Parts: sequence; C-alpha cells; structure tokens
Amino acid sequence: MKLIRFLPSGSQAPLWGLIDGESVVVTDGPGGDGTSISFPLDSVRLLAPAETPKIVCVGRNYLDHIRELGNDDQNLPAEPGLFLKLPNTLADPGAVVPYPAFTENFHYEGELAAVIGRTMKDVSEEEALGHVLGYSCAVDLTARDRQKSDLQWTRAKSADLFCPLGPWIETELDPAKSRVTTRVNGEVRQDGTTDLMIFPVARVLSYISTFMTLERGDVVLTGTPCGVGELHPGDRVDVTVDGVGTLSVSIGERA
Repeated sequence: MKLIRFLPSGSQAPLWGLIDGESVVVTDGPGGDGTSISFPLDSVRLLAPAETPKIVCVGRNYLDHIRELGNDDQNLPAEPGLFLKLPNTLADPGAVVPYPAFTENFHYEGELAAVIGRTMKDVSEEEALGHVLGYSCAVDLTARDRQKSDLQWTRAKSADLFCPLGPWIETELDPAKSRVTTRVNGEVRQDGTTDLMIFPVARVLSYISTFMTLERGDVVLTGTPCGVGELHPGDRVDVTVDGVGTLSVSIGERA
C-alpha cells in the first residue's frame, strides 16, 4: 500500500491518503482509515510523506561505501554511527533545491528511509520492524567541504531542503532485500543492495531505541551505497528503491 501526503489542486491544506489505482483516497492520517473523499491522482501535488519531529541518519552503513572512503574491512564500525537532520531539511518530490552559497562541494547520497509508525523505546531487533509504518526514498544532501571543516555537521547536513523524501511511503517492503539506485542526469551513480548493510534496518532501529525514543512519524535514513559524488546547478537526481518508487529532485542555481 502506498501512502502519500499531498495538496489537492487549489488547496494549501495538506492531506494524507492512499493510492488506489488512478485515485487518492483521503485517510484520517498516515496509515489511518480511508474516508469517502477521493481525488484523481494526477490532480494532486505530492509532498514529503512525513511531518517529522526528527530525522535520524546512519553514516557509513554499506560495506562498499566504507571501502570507497579508503577504509578496509578490518576497520568497520562496531556500532551504528548516527547523526541528525532537522525538520527544516525536508523537501518535496520534484523540488528544486538551490545550490548552497556556503559550499563548493555539494554531494548526493541516495538512501532507503524508514518511517516510524508507533513509538519505539528499548525495542528488540526481532520486534523493531513491527514499529515501522513503511519505507520511502531519500536523498541525504551534504555540503562535503563543510562536513570536513566544521566542528559539527549541522551546516553540512541540516541546511534547508537537505533531505528530499518521497514520493510516498510503501508499507509492503522487505528492507533486507531492496535495491537502492541513484541516477544523476540519467546516469547511474549508485547501485547497491541492502544486504550490503553492516547494520540491517532492524538492528539500527533497535539500537536507536535504546537511548532515544522514536515517535510516530520520525524518519530514519539507513545509509548510502558507494558512488556518492558531486552535484552542480541544473543536475537532476533520481533515487529509486525497488518496491517503493523513484524520488526526483533538481539542483537550482547558487542561492
């Protein structure tokens, strides 16, 4: 089932719904019951499918990405390395993200995102996936030079629109058997499978929940495969997660 957050034509009030063929059936919230109201799918504007208080991200979670950074298999992380993106980073499907004025090295990182469906605190790995509403596509946009120069990663990772998300939430997906592909201007740059994750999604969620309560609507970005690279004004980025769909955004002129 595909859940979307959207704007009906001519409206400024976001709604939640589920895709039913060529229509969108309005629901009483993400994953809620359907109502009698529906809209043609091609008449609505898709929004980032989250109203999130926090976005938790895992760094260096794919073995091939670890290797491309110059690390060998003897120096793998012992536990997930986490950082945060703030809610201001959310960007809608189809958004134009201005090239940030404060960086000369703007990068894409295509990722599988998990959207939490119910509160998680001290949840076991075996039970973790039962707390997930569904999965989406994300781009972890990064000012790579500022990631290296700044004391913390706030500017590098949490500037406005640095987390495009969408196009929807897919509730029927096995996160252990998914493929993540990133294309820039139609050229494949990343192509990895989630079985290359050092820490599977269930373990990541369980680990986070040992010290941080994950609430309904929170988003967890689960890491990026190898092939990260630079973006320029005018570029188009497409992130596809098999079984979910494709998220597309463009890079605008320098802000």
